[in-house]
Amino acid sequence: MMAPPWLATLDDTIRACAAHDRSDLAERLLLRRARLLEPGRRVVMFGRAGQGKSQLVNALINAPVCAVGDDVTTVVPAVVRHAETPTASVVTGSVRPALGGSIERSGAPVESVSARANKLAKVRDDVLRSEIGLPRTLLSAGLVLVDSPAVGDARCPRTIRAMGALAEADAAVLVTDATGELTALELDVLSQIVRLCPTVVVVLTKIDIVPDWRDVAEADRRALEEAGLPSTVIPVSSALRLAAVRADDRGLNAESGFGDLITHFQKSILADPGAVVAKAAAATSKLALDQLIAPLRQEFEAATPTTDAAALADWHAAGRRVEELQREASRWQTQLSDDVADLMSDVEYDLRDRTRKILREVDDYFEVADPAKVWDEFEEWMTENLTALAEVNSDWLLERFEWIANRIAREVVPDADRLPASVLRALTGEHTEGLRKPHIEKFTPVQKLFVGLRGSYSGLLMSGLATTLAGLPLINPISIGAGAAFGARSVFEERGARLKRRQAIAKTTAQRHVDDFFLSYGKETKDSMRVIHRALRDRFAEVAQRLREEATASAREIKRDLEATAARRSGRAAEVRRGLESLTALSGRIDAAQSLPAPRGLTA
Repeated sequence: MMAPPWLATLDDTIRACAAHDRSDLAERLLLRRARLLEPGRRVVMFGRAGQGKSQLVNALINAPVCAVGDDVTTVVPAVVRHAETPTASVVTGSVRPALGGSIERSGAPVESVSARANKLAKVRDDVLRSEIGLPRTLLSAGLVLVDSPAVGDARCPRTIRAMGALAEADAAVLVTDATGELTALELDVLSQIVRLCPTVVVVLTKIDIVPDWRDVAEADRRALEEAGLPSTVIPVSSALRLAAVRADDRGLNAESGFGDLITHFQKSILADPGAVVAKAAAATSKLALDQLIAPLRQEFEAATPTTDAAALADWHAAGRRVEELQREASRWQTQLSDDVADLMSDVEYDLRDRTRKILREVDDYFEVADPAKVWDEFEEWMTENLTALAEVNSDWLLERFEWIANRIAREVVPDADRLPASVLRALTGEHTEGLRKPHIEKFTPVQKLFVGLRGSYSGLLMSGLATTLAGLPLINPISIGAGAAFGARSVFEERGARLKRRQAIAKTTAQRHVDDFFLSYGKETKDSMRVIHRALRDRFAEVAQRLREEATASAREIKRDLEATAARRSGRAAEVRRGLESLTALSGRIDAAQSLPAPRGLTA
């Protein structure tokens, strides 16, 4: 036979739950589907403890099947349906038998089965419900009455069982007594039940003991209207109903209000049970769809920004880092050039100053020393001093270069302070040729003799001529003595003059040697500085280039991640949008189906 439209809608909802990884919803909907396909329409009585739910069921079927009393509380649901002969059993086992569990039924007397189930449920966790079958006209029309545990604390096991029974309801009855108006808890529970089971009625019990029950009923209607809930309130008295049945008093039965309640059941449930099922199925589907749509809508709204702010900030930071490294490249190159220029000037000044000090010492030394006697010693001294000068100057040069390299590495290129030692040790120990000995004329005895004779001849001649005026001969003791004195003086003066010439030659030779050293070592120093400068520049450029490449690669990687994330988000947003559109369309189908009259005579 043709399946009812609500079944296809419910199946589509189940598939949607499975497609969106909500197996829990799909499982509950499957259980709900199986319950809706069962014959008979379940009417669940719910409410707070002591409101008369159990007595209401007993009065409806005129049988004491549900345990009542001031000290009796319904712990597990009692399900009352039609049967040709009275039957009763306590049902135990798994809550979800469809998932592999098992159910067991143990027979019990009809009058005590509910009390027995309640008693067992207090000591056992596997008691599911009590089931009663009675031959009653109201039940034979397809009505199934369920007395549920009292609702209260959401964590209470009885409340959990009550909500479980309500989840299986085709219609629900909120039972509240006339001793007080509807409480906030009752209104809250009713608002939740209406979402799952739209066919709801409020039954006001115990009107026989409350004189002003009409005022309470009117106040309850106003409260229901203000809350936007179904406002049908039917006042009843279970005591009057039972008394009327025992006395077969129609007037008393009418006064009990049960005639209105049964008429309401017949019109709202039994007259068109297919419509009741369709409403329940639609409400169940809508509730499940709301749970699917809400997180999807939140995800869609959260996914609206196409980029991650933190990742975008990282990308901008990486780009700024690349630009900063490019600026730093010009900065440290200029700084390195300036430092090397300053160093070259300082090194040249230091070299010039140290060589001048050596020349001053040479001048002072050869003012008194005879080069002919001390040249070998002087040559050794000169070599040692120039070598020491070169070592001190080169060490200072290298120390300055190391300082420059470390400063630039520390301030500009933090990862470039590992320079090869060979680069900073490029100076050699050979700076110039050895000191050449100058030509030093020696004052030989023959030269001394000739100089002495020349000087003595002049002295002899001048003295002899002077003494001839005194009548003495040209050669006499006085002229001979004067000649000897003049000869000795000439030798002494010649020896001093020759010493001065040797000292001047030595100074000139030393000056030339120092100039040659300055020229040669200065050229080598400048060449070495250029080599080290290029090595530092190349090393820094290599590190800076690597840092730029790393920063550029990092920026590219971040950009790729951003693009991939944006693509994923766009894909996920499109997927979520399609899911929302599909679920919204399904929800629209449910709304459209609810606005149409339910077909009759269709069964699954």
